Amino acid sequence: MKAHERLLKYVSYRTPSDENSETSPSSQCQFSLAHALVDELKELGVEDAACDEYCYVYGHIPATPGKEHVTAIGFCSHMDTVSDYCDHDANPQIIENYDGGVVKLGDSGLVLDPEVFPHLNDLKGRTLITTDGTTVLGADDKAGIAEIMTVVEHINEFEHGPISIAFTPDEEIGRGTAHFDVARFDAKYGYTLDGSTEGEVQYETFNAATAKVYFKGENVHPGSAKDVMINASLVAMEFDSLLPAAERPERTEDHEGFYHLISVNGTVSDANMTYIIRDHDASKFANRQDTMKMAEKFLNEKYGEGTVRLEIKEQYRNMAEVLEKCPDAIENAKNACKVAGVDPLVIPVRGGTDGANLSFMGLPCPNLGTGGHAFHGPYEHITVEGMETGVEVIKALINEFVKES
Repeated sequence: MKAHERLLKYVSYRTPSDENSETSPSSQCQFSLAHALVDELKELGVEDAACDEYCYVYGHIPATPGKEHVTAIGFCSHMDTVSDYCDHDANPQIIENYDGGVVKLGDSGLVLDPEVFPHLNDLKGRTLITTDGTTVLGADDKAGIAEIMTVVEHINEFEHGPISIAFTPDEEIGRGTAHFDVARFDAKYGYTLDGSTEGEVQYETFNAATAKVYFKGENVHPGSAKDVMINASLVAMEFDSLLPAAERPERTEDHEGFYHLISVNGTVSDANMTYIIRDHDASKFANRQDTMKMAEKFLNEKYGEGTVRLEIKEQYRNMAEVLEKCPDAIENAKNACKVAGVDPLVIPVRGGTDGANLSFMGLPCPNLGTGGHAFHGPYEHITVEGMETGVEVIKALINEFVKES
């Protein structure tokens, strides 16, 4: 079976994770895909394939006889999708020999337009798989799963060392490694297949934190409010004004970090704001947290202690701290891209992957591209050819470790 055929099968499973749930996994629907993947792995000869109580799928492929000494590596992808645009089943469109023009997404009124997505110019002549404009496609990250499974199907056609497989739940809500068993995975290096353009080799992520800010006001009748009222919503606005306006997501790129206000609620009496803080540089990341703490201190001195309360929770760290000490993991991935006929695209992740946490859990884990684009919304799309390249990169990467042994 081709990788894109697997993708079309997997996206028929609706698997949104639920950030409001406290269970693991956060949504029971993820088990349906997990069990189907276990069955498929067993059919492909992965005898120990299994799904644990937390919806993690594991499997191992023994080395080709005589290659037991080759470095053990593994491949991971996540089964969940974002919950947005996922309230009904996906209905993918397949456009053969894409002409490079505007693509109507079903009857939704939405279109894929090269003026908005310039990379579409590079996809001319390929077979394009899109949504119908009403759901996500689910290529993030079922394309990664499909590419891994396609390699598993053909694993006996070439020599290889020990190979580990894992499919995880809840990546989209930041819990993809919460119950990941590194010892059970049993590999020196892991590779997440969770990137975009084929040929991506990513070993830098943001350092990341969430910040929740609570504001307590003094609400009195506005007719007698002079020198008494403290409007919590206005204090919240003042807090935001103390953060650099030029350092928001819409004004940053590449290695530039940001403060991102993702929600705000408020009345005169109470208000709250939630931010995410991101930076690739650890010292700049710490400075961003200090800036928010200074804003809290300043406003409490201005309006009275207890007016503002800031809570910062770190989420993940830049995996480059770990992976810069593992040059062979990076170089072999870059070489594999070249063998597969694509120039390695080494760019920082302006976000995070399961690999960020796994790297600090003792499993150095770069991220590779799958060929998909415009994830997390109805414009999500991928090409058959991009997925085929993803498969060839995995095969070539396995061979790179055989060669170095």
